[in-house]
Amino acid sequence: MASPLAGPGLPAAGRAGIPVVYIVDDEEVVRDALAWLLRSRRLLSEGFGSADAFAAWHAVQSQPWPRDPACMLLDVRMPGTSGLALFEQLAGAGLTAALPVIFLTGHGDVPTAVAAVKRGAFDFVEKPFSNNALVDRIEQALAASAAALAERDARRQAAGALADLTERELEVMRLVVGGRPNKLIADELQISVRTVEVHRARVFEKMNVRSAVELANLLRDKGLA
Repeated sequence: MASPLAGPGLPAAGRAGIPVVYIVDDEEVVRDALAWLLRSRRLLSEGFGSADAFAAWHAVQSQPWPRDPACMLLDVRMPGTSGLALFEQLAGAGLTAALPVIFLTGHGDVPTAVAAVKRGAFDFVEKPFSNNALVDRIEQALAASAAALAERDARRQAAGALADLTERELEVMRLVVGGRPNKLIADELQISVRTVEVHRARVFEKMNVRSAVELANLLRDKGLA
């Protein structure tokens, strides 16, 4: 079961906009030491004694998740579900961009951790680790999470704006993105040039763009083309 590890003077974990580090390690002494280290750098954490405990906690979280920047410190070897198996579950769910995973490894687990990095893990840190080096990587992971969440939100916003277009606006948009001038669009849709201009302006306003090129780039970059 999850246990918030916020220290004195720190806000409660999970509050909107506040980054959190999830620590998944079966050794309580390791979880406590990492929580203390993170508190000393004013970073919030939540600890889990097993991959299964984290999976059970995550199953009841609202979607999309995470909502705020987050990363995970994940032990490779644990009783029950291994850290590597949990990572594969997170990767399969498409969560490792928004929730970068830093593996904590013993010397014998380094090859496994390196392979996981090649499959999308953020990094691995070998025990015993340098506190400063670890916190640096955690801060970098949280920054990567924030960027991924911003991109996710922008994609959802663009998809919502696209869904708000009328059927006629969608027709005009597709032709505008295809490079057609207003006169040809009007001829093809059998409407006036003035009507095309009105629809075009509404499309740009709803999609929050200023040009056909910007619109085309938005649709392509967000996977909406």
